[in-house]
Amino acid sequence: MYHVKKATFTLLGIILVLTLAACGGSSESSSTSEGDGGSSGVQEMTIKISHVVAENTPKHQAALAMAKNIEENSDGKVKVQVYPNGQLFDDKTEVKNLQANNVQFIIPDMSKMVGMNPAFNVPSLPFMFSSNEAAYSFWDGEKGQEIFQSLESEGIIGLRMWPNGPKQITNTVRPIKAPEDLQGLKIRVQGGQVLASLFKTLDAGPLQLPFGQLYTALEQGTVDGQVNTFSNISTKKLGDVQKYITTNWGAARVDYAMLTNKEFWEGLNEETKKIVQAGIDHGTEVARSKAEQLNQEAFKKIKERGKMDIYELSAEERSVFQEALQPVYDEFREEIGADVIKAAKESSAE
Repeated sequence: MYHVKKATFTLLGIILVLTLAACGGSSESSSTSEGDGGSSGVQEMTIKISHVVAENTPKHQAALAMAKNIEENSDGKVKVQVYPNGQLFDDKTEVKNLQANNVQFIIPDMSKMVGMNPAFNVPSLPFMFSSNEAAYSFWDGEKGQEIFQSLESEGIIGLRMWPNGPKQITNTVRPIKAPEDLQGLKIRVQGGQVLASLFKTLDAGPLQLPFGQLYTALEQGTVDGQVNTFSNISTKKLGDVQKYITTNWGAARVDYAMLTNKEFWEGLNEETKKIVQAGIDHGTEVARSKAEQLNQEAFKKIKERGKMDIYELSAEERSVFQEALQPVYDEFREEIGADVIKAAKESSAE
């Protein structure tokens, strides 16, 4: 009996030694692999991306590209779920749920972030950016990244700017060629004090309405006109209820902020964060190329349909609008920040 017990204890001891050796070997292998840049050090997780627009938009296509890139480069260890159309959270709840880490990435219109930092009003400032490239330069630059980083106190980290593009102006009354052409017109605005001030300065009446109600409001004459990107004007067939469109307007833009939860982001190890960041960068490239492509195609469709009279502002005519809208800059310079406005203007001058 003694010999049996002794043999049993000896066997258990051998098993314990082998187990400890195996654990030590596994730990060493993981550490080495992480140092070599392999994927064995990638954290296994599922992350969620939520946005409120449809599947056939640059934003959704870019989110899918981001997800695919992350999953492939992590060898499937990081799963990415994309929820369009407000399926997960809508406009009113997505920011709070990001702060609660119920979702790891959201891509809201920057105008929704002005309550946390008024500098997110920059896309609504009249004729601020001369081109898409100027807008990219600002948000990728020092001052744009500083605005993104200001959200950290709210438990949010801003990462990149995803565009929709410059807004054009449409209406049913007359062509818009000069500031005085807007006098007395009722113009639907998306929201925000800057855009409302822009039209008040031009003696027009701004009226805030949800986008889903816009077509009916135009059809019924609740408003005379609106401002939007070519893609939104075309896909929503606003040309059926609007006679005139002024292009090269660009007195405001629609731009999005790619945001993540601070706790989630800081919980990523170096290797995982590198993969996720690469996915975000890839998604940003897709978002920017798709947005420009979609707007160009949409403008082509508007011309082909032939339902709208198109007037393109010249550089001289744009400068007249810029001069007329200088009071908007004066009104919001202190709130947004003179340094922010200066940096944005410099990005257009580059």
